Amino acid sequence: MLQSIIFTTVLFSIQTSFASSHDSISFIQAEKCLKAHHVPYQTRTSSFGISDHNNWTVLTTPYNRRITWEPAIVTLPFTPQQVSRSVTCAAAAGLKIQAKSGGHSYASFSNGGQDGSLIVNMQNFNTINLNEDHIAKVGAGVRLGNLDLELYDQGKRALPHGVCPGVGAGGHFTHGGYGYAGRLWGLALDSIVGLDLVLANGSYVHANLTHYPDIYFAMRGAADSFGVVTSFYLQTRPAPSSVVTFTAKIPDALKNASLTADAFVKLQKTVYDTTLINANISFSVYTNQRGSFTLRGWCIECNATNFEREIFPNLFKGFPHPASLNVISRGWIESLTRLADGVPMSLPLYGYDYFDTFYSKSIVTQETKPLSHEQWRKFWTFVIKNGTASPSPWNTIIDMYGGRGSQINAVVKDSTAFSHRDSLWVIQNNANTFNHEPPFSESIITFIDDLTNTIMDNRPEEFGIYLNCADPSLSATEVAIRGYGPDTYNRLLSIKQKADPYSVFWNPQTVCITSLLCEQC
Repeated sequence: MLQSIIFTTVLFSIQTSFASSHDSISFIQAEKCLKAHHVPYQTRTSSFGISDHNNWTVLTTPYNRRITWEPAIVTLPFTPQQVSRSVTCAAAAGLKIQAKSGGHSYASFSNGGQDGSLIVNMQNFNTINLNEDHIAKVGAGVRLGNLDLELYDQGKRALPHGVCPGVGAGGHFTHGGYGYAGRLWGLALDSIVGLDLVLANGSYVHANLTHYPDIYFAMRGAADSFGVVTSFYLQTRPAPSSVVTFTAKIPDALKNASLTADAFVKLQKTVYDTTLINANISFSVYTNQRGSFTLRGWCIECNATNFEREIFPNLFKGFPHPASLNVISRGWIESLTRLADGVPMSLPLYGYDYFDTFYSKSIVTQETKPLSHEQWRKFWTFVIKNGTASPSPWNTIIDMYGGRGSQINAVVKDSTAFSHRDSLWVIQNNANTFNHEPPFSESIITFIDDLTNTIMDNRPEEFGIYLNCADPSLSATEVAIRGYGPDTYNRLLSIKQKADPYSVFWNPQTVCITSLLCEQC
């Protein structure tokens, strides 16, 4: 696989680590430039134009406290012009740039992915306006829960995206964005019909299919390498009048790995049964160290009685008899609220304080290569033998992306930089500390790596990764191969050479033109 990738410029033996890109001279230069152009900013020791609710600790504490990077400067622009000046001042001073929307990067890339970057914090870009064509103009700093509530209030409209209300739109919409509405409406990324953004040279542009089409392509899947979004233009959908939410708790599935593997092989066939499955149905399987095994999901605009009688039993028919079943028809906002697991849908603009200390691995499997009985058997054998004795809490989420009618896979593969348009399952293996605070034991990393490898069997190049679950243990080369693939990555390299030849926008896994530039960051 690696040998098949032909790069359009220089072989990307890209960075796996970086030294800090700022020194005292560049730091002072950037500060003077920002102040001269009236851009609000804060550093560890100084600030300009910053209100009381912001301080260095609040601005720089990462969502994942396992990975801490300290920026040199954080800007808090209110206008596109201030975003532009943030970029040009940083570039002139030799500082690397990353944007921060909600700050939920699993790898803390929203803090730069190294010490000494300039972070453009987009929290002040938080407006949501729905027009008469049902296109929502959404600021990059808007959090998903607030977005859902506001769209519903303004016109009973909705969007597909992930389940966590506190996640910011900026990174989520530009690198995927999966939720239970995804099989019906596509990924969050697929709702983008236009973007306002600042490029590496400081220019403020609008990108869509006809204006800056290459940038439009790149920003939908690889935005952290190409620009800072200020606003999205999103094609909304009518909010469903009802959603059937369903849950089957099947703890006995963790008693026999071979039988559970049998059930998953049957389930992989069921999801292509045209008499049972359509795009309205989406589900996931969840398990954890406490012995939980739950199949749960949605059927959008479905009849609850018919679903419970005709369809639901076919989803768990290969598994042991469920300990409990739950099928309820709910409203749109209630359905989203239940998915949030206790996190409020409405979140304050400032003072967000949900954090964790965790490690995560993702696997994307292909529709054309369903997981074998042996792969499933090895996975569930590991869970049954080792799961309850793990050194820290862990969980696995197995999401169905593909299957009959999936609108995620209906999108033409080369229309966006998100390449996984032939996926069946996306599997996330996650582990966190007991109190969600540091320190984090290295033994749990070994546990999650071993669990993940039961499926990959030391052949990671045969599986994709989900970019919104950034994995800092992977090299940039591995991300290029498994996150994008050769065709998409080569196209991104070509666009990067024109749009950002000096790698102004950088983290350890961004698209990078030459190994020399990367080593000098």
